[in-house]
Amino acid sequence: MTQHLPFANDRIAVVSITRHGIALAGHVVAALPGARLFAPEKFAPEAHAAAPGAAACYAGKTAEQIPILFSNFDGIVAIVSLGAMVRLVAPYLVRKESDPGVVVIDEAGRFVIPMLSGHLGGANALAGALAHALDATPVLTTASDARQTLAVDLLGRELGWTFEASHDEIVRASAAVVNDEPVAVVQEVGSADWWPRHANGRNGPLPANLFSFSRLEDITPERFGAVLWISHRPMPAELAPRLAGKRVIYRPPVSP
Repeated sequence: MTQHLPFANDRIAVVSITRHGIALAGHVVAALPGARLFAPEKFAPEAHAAAPGAAACYAGKTAEQIPILFSNFDGIVAIVSLGAMVRLVAPYLVRKESDPGVVVIDEAGRFVIPMLSGHLGGANALAGALAHALDATPVLTTASDARQTLAVDLLGRELGWTFEASHDEIVRASAAVVNDEPVAVVQEVGSADWWPRHANGRNGPLPANLFSFSRLEDITPERFGAVLWISHRPMPAELAPRLAGKRVIYRPPVSP
């Protein structure tokens, strides 16, 4: 698979509750070597045939499996109707920074829909990878992906960057990007190819509302709705008050 995933395949659970869905689940597991198939016990023969050595069958209700899957996997692929999956996971949602990425696929294998934790949980990346493997259509509804612009909480992840920001700062910066407010991208260190390697991949020029700088001191913070600063430096004391609430700091790995 060409799409970079933020977790290993053995951290992915594939869930199907119908005979036809289990056949499709076999293709999903084949595309994600190491993933596990979970199916009702009554379909054990079909499950073991679809995913030899990778099937686990359970007694009881599927709803009883959800907290177990949430605790033990980072990604969940459900060949279940979207509405049914919403009802199944709703009691166990905590926060997007920790909930697993959940992807729903229709039984015909036509559409792959990231349902939960699209960015930080990796559901969008997983959906993109599965859509490619199954020749299906990914249905990405997050604003940054729908508009092919920058996802603030994913910038540099494929390059090993980490970020420092509060939840409110991420929300404010993300809103500035998708609402076409001017956003300063200040890159002092790190690889410069983050745009084509960003999230599900981006083509073409940077969006017109993103302005590039090479030093933080070169910007006038008040001109921008958000400032994305890629650096190894501590925040300059004289700029900290002017950037409060609207800056996201990215930390690329330090070269040995």
